Amino acid sequence: MNSIWTDTAVLQKRNSLKGDLDAEVVIIGAGLAGILTGYMLKKKGIDAVILEGNRIGSGQTGRTTAKITSQHGAVCGKLIQIYGREKAKHYVGFQEWAIGEYERIVKEHEISCDFMRCNGNLYSTTEEETLKREAEAANGLGIQAVYRKECELPFPVKSVLTYENQARFHPLKFIKGISEELRIFEETRVRKVLYDGQGKSRVMSDSGIVTARKVVFACHFPFVNVPGYYFARMHQSRSYVLALKGAQSFEGYYLGIDGDGYSFRSAGDILLFGGCGHRTGESGETDSSFAADKKGVMTGYERLSDKAQELWPDAKEASRWSAQDCMTLDGIPYIGEFSPHRRKGWYVMTGFGKWGMTQSMVSARIISCMIEGMRIPEADVFSPQRNIHMSGVKEFSVNQKTAVKNLASPKHTKRCTHMGCKLAWNPQEGTWDCPCHGSRFDREGRLLDGPAIRDEVKDDANGLLTI
Repeated sequence: MNSIWTDTAVLQKRNSLKGDLDAEVVIIGAGLAGILTGYMLKKKGIDAVILEGNRIGSGQTGRTTAKITSQHGAVCGKLIQIYGREKAKHYVGFQEWAIGEYERIVKEHEISCDFMRCNGNLYSTTEEETLKREAEAANGLGIQAVYRKECELPFPVKSVLTYENQARFHPLKFIKGISEELRIFEETRVRKVLYDGQGKSRVMSDSGIVTARKVVFACHFPFVNVPGYYFARMHQSRSYVLALKGAQSFEGYYLGIDGDGYSFRSAGDILLFGGCGHRTGESGETDSSFAADKKGVMTGYERLSDKAQELWPDAKEASRWSAQDCMTLDGIPYIGEFSPHRRKGWYVMTGFGKWGMTQSMVSARIISCMIEGMRIPEADVFSPQRNIHMSGVKEFSVNQKTAVKNLASPKHTKRCTHMGCKLAWNPQEGTWDCPCHGSRFDREGRLLDGPAIRDEVKDDANGLLTI
């Protein structure tokens, strides 16, 4: 089903690319990150073309819960521990700036997008120490964080950590307000990007080629494997949302830090109730919180529905949808040069985790400044070339084991057109999902999510295989 954002916003339809053209910058992807980058480049007087394979905001931007916050889980203490206080302060400083920049843009352009300031809350139903330590870490980094033991949630909690003066909005109405003057081509899926070795690139789609000196990969998960090797440094994670009418209304929003924690966020008279996340392509055989099989294990949607019925018996489901997030080895996005020694003028913004609203704004600022020729030293915390802390080694190992297992699976199986991994059937959404890198296909093999860029194809001997 559609999200409440796609059902309540009408965005101008753009033509697809027809023929070849030149530009200073090509941005691949017209989600929030790509649109914001185009908006900032236009403000700087830099000519940019945005190419979108589907419709504006049709990817993860239209599936978010749209929290604009620097409260990215219990992240402050982790950042201080693995990268030190200075880099941790840089990270949260960018997020706090992003919240204020959204508010500034909304006021400047008088955008009606339901923007409002509110509190962001983490909660735990099982313990207190984690949020106590996080409160101390956040305050030490300059964040106004208040530790409490009570809140408006309809069940007992052990601890709550409140970040004051966060925000929420309608992401597609916001995009509509800043995208009208941008040069965007929809239904123009990029198939290949060729670098000429002399500082120019040809961005190739089925309907035309754009030649430019700068290329920005704002397409959620980069589809170019070498250089960069982002496929080895990320995986994708799915989570689920129910839009409920007649449920409780919350002044702020809440996220549980426990393994089975839920997300709560009001949007007018609708409550967005989410959770039950899992690695894309996981079968769910070992975790009843996120999958269904023939034995009747509960799906993510079913688990959310059961919990909603328990909390608000009279509530009615208005919609349901799922989202997909790119997860990096250390939880920090990759924002910066794609691979500086091999592809001059290529930039990437990916790995936003569950926090795409603030990270999109941060990415747009960093990349637009780099294209202009300005360097922001504090942005080094996001550099794709940073040295990953030892805490990321375990995650890297899991990613590689998953890839090896699925690449070595039996020959006559459905395989992803990205790198050939075995696809797994997702019964709750009726899709074929890749456990290696998160590409998704419908029942007929049509592409839904990247990094794959092509549908599956029929082969009489082997069934649906890669090309």
